[in-house]
Amino acid sequence: MRTLCSSTLIGEALLIMFAALVAMRLSSVSTATVWIVSGIAMALCIALCGMINRPGAVTTGWALQIGLIASGFVLPTMFALGAVFAGLWWCSVHYGRKVDEFKAARAAAEAAAAQV
Repeated sequence: MRTLCSSTLIGEALLIMFAALVAMRLSSVSTATVWIVSGIAMALCIALCGMINRPGAVTTGWALQIGLIASGFVLPTMFALGAVFAGLWWCSVHYGRKVDEFKAARAAAEAAAAQV
């Protein structure tokens, strides 16, 4: 799960950086505000990469996805891109957990077989 979620978050950080460049030109929001908010969001993405297996990290990731979708009010393209990354986040969490469960079950079966 960690690899899938981290990949999604790194892609999301890059998207936020490029969206900030576009938002500076197209929106009426000040440049400083765009970079401060974008910087915080990018830092949160990077910080979450290292905390995926900790309690509350997935919930924080969902909050980040909602914030990314909400940024569509400043830059309308972000509604669609935020929805895409929310879908990627869901896939990363869902399938990452399935893979982790499969690996744990296989390791348990191998340990049981080794005891016999």
